[in-house]
Amino acid sequence: MTNIERRDAQMAYISDNSVFEEQIKCRKILQRLNFMDRADFAGISETVKELLGKSEGAFINPPFYCDYGKHIEVGRNFFANYNCTLLDVAKIKIGDNCQMAPNVAIYTAGHPIYPVTRNSAYEYGKEVTIGDNVWLGGNTVVCPGVHIGNNVVIGAGSVVTKDIPDWSLAAGNPCRVIRQITEADKKKLFRDEEIDEEAWNDIVERMNFDI
Repeated sequence: MTNIERRDAQMAYISDNSVFEEQIKCRKILQRLNFMDRADFAGISETVKELLGKSEGAFINPPFYCDYGKHIEVGRNFFANYNCTLLDVAKIKIGDNCQMAPNVAIYTAGHPIYPVTRNSAYEYGKEVTIGDNVWLGGNTVVCPGVHIGNNVVIGAGSVVTKDIPDWSLAAGNPCRVIRQITEADKKKLFRDEEIDEEAWNDIVERMNFDI
């Protein structure tokens, strides 16, 4: 097997010249993205589409970093804020309406723990999947092989080492489920503060919210 085939099969592989060639293509796009006029929203959107391929309504605030781009699959209305890093050695699959706060990092890449084995230059990638309607708070780190369910909120500064089930509010290092998100949270804004009536009525009207 080639190292690209081994990498894509989530097996141990070495970053040889064929792997670097794929990364070079990505870095050229990232160079343009990360040095674009920050006010050129249309240009940024087009470059994001070039980087990720399929991306309906996706927007990324530069700077942004990844290894390949083509291994990142995002759903509709994806948004990543400043300084996000998605190490897409393996596939990163993200659902619809997902948001990432500044400094979020998703790592699929890993190395053996034993030093001599690690020094052999072999590494690996294990895919990460994220469901629909997920919000990752600032400075969240998602580790290789993690699966995050639908309708999840991860608190700022979390390190997600294990799977998180649907409808969870989770936080911490390591990240743990704090509680379930319920109907009682519909009108919540910040902690126990509720959304004001004008904004709430607009939400109900525009989102066809069943209250």
